Amino acid sequence: MSNEFVDRFRLGATVLALLAAAAPAARAQQAISNGGVLTGQLNSVRGHANGKRVNTFQLVSEPRRLPPPSGLCGLETGPEIFQIVTSSDAQATQLKAFVGKEVSVKVDEIACAEAAGQVSEAVVTKWSVVKKR
Repeated sequence: MSNEFVDRFRLGATVLALLAAAAPAARAQQAISNGGVLTGQLNSVRGHANGKRVNTFQLVSEPRRLPPPSGLCGLETGPEIFQIVTSSDAQATQLKAFVGKEVSVKVDEIACAEAAGQVSEAVVTKWSVVKKR
């Protein structure tokens, strides 16, 4: 091998080592359980269910582990996208006011997505919006 090749190889290895050191370390993932709070940006996704157009809400948050038996939802870091299920028009109206904004939601029931129609990694089926003070 020529000295020029070895020098370039060393330079490349040094740059990669510096980039790896500068990258943020993977944060220890906090677990979310019943009574926990998720905070992040709320998005609205239009979909269809039973031939009707429905609004589906997603909360994009930092990765969170789920309690057993849900585990990690098959992901190494835990889910980052949480589908917020509404059970009434009043809940849907409440969430529409927060679309595109940061919102905090108290989680009362959460599980990994299992059905093909679910558009998120985890599903929050019972929840309440946390008011900012």
